[in-house]
Amino acid sequence: MSGEPADGVRYADLRLRVGSETHTGLRRRANEDAFFAAPPIFLVADGMGGHEAGEVASALAVEAFSSLEGPASLEPSDIRAAFDRAYTAITDLAHAGPRRAGTTVSGVAVAQQEGRAYWLVFNLGDSRTYRWAGGELEQISVDHSVVQELLDEGELDRAAAATHPGRNVITRALGAGGQYQPDYWLVPVEPGDRILICSDGVSGEVDDEVIAQVLDEERQAQDAATRLVHEGLLRGGRDNLTAVVVDAFDSVSAEHAATGPAGDDSRDGDRNDEDTIPRGPVEVGGRN
Repeated sequence: MSGEPADGVRYADLRLRVGSETHTGLRRRANEDAFFAAPPIFLVADGMGGHEAGEVASALAVEAFSSLEGPASLEPSDIRAAFDRAYTAITDLAHAGPRRAGTTVSGVAVAQQEGRAYWLVFNLGDSRTYRWAGGELEQISVDHSVVQELLDEGELDRAAAATHPGRNVITRALGAGGQYQPDYWLVPVEPGDRILICSDGVSGEVDDEVIAQVLDEERQAQDAATRLVHEGLLRGGRDNLTAVVVDAFDSVSAEHAATGPAGDDSRDGDRNDEDTIPRGPVEVGGRN
């Protein structure tokens, strides 16, 4: 998705507000999720490999991307370089330890083209990035998972996907033997855009209808992030849960942000009880 917006936000006028929440969940002993939320970069990383492996891998990913924090917009090359740094650090960790450490990464960076603001969306694994705009919820990222491949091939429908035994098995990741091939999208920023980035602990428990309801009803970005994690806990909380919500305004609408979506100012049993599982190395077609 790309193209010049008709009435998008000028980069110079862009204002952002963000909320974030994370929880270990009701069945985990450690939180292997990590997130970063400071302009111009916002992301969630869901670690795998168990305590002291997945937890460290997701933290290394966040560390690699956190160096992009600052006042300037970002380019795709900046994101690729951060992925490369994270991959190197996580690969070194895996070689040094007994377990296959790895992590997913999904998020957005703020970019500009010809003076206009864009969401530069990036994804590797099955954490997700959504956009709530004009009363509609859109999943921008595409899961790198066995179930998504079956959906793409028409061998599975959405209802069956929710209970498929391979729904936790991902096909690409940073480390853990996964394919290292991130996807990217460039999406024009429109006033009133609300971006949700979440781990599969949220999206696996909370269906799209409820996600849309929460993003519509909660005016504060922090309240939306907190409620989404709470909704996941109410539905079982079988995995770590993390949500980051980013709201976009232009400089005019930002003056009225107190009455619109807002948050803190800032530029063994059921298979579903298991953690995200990296599938063994396979040939996977890219979506780049």
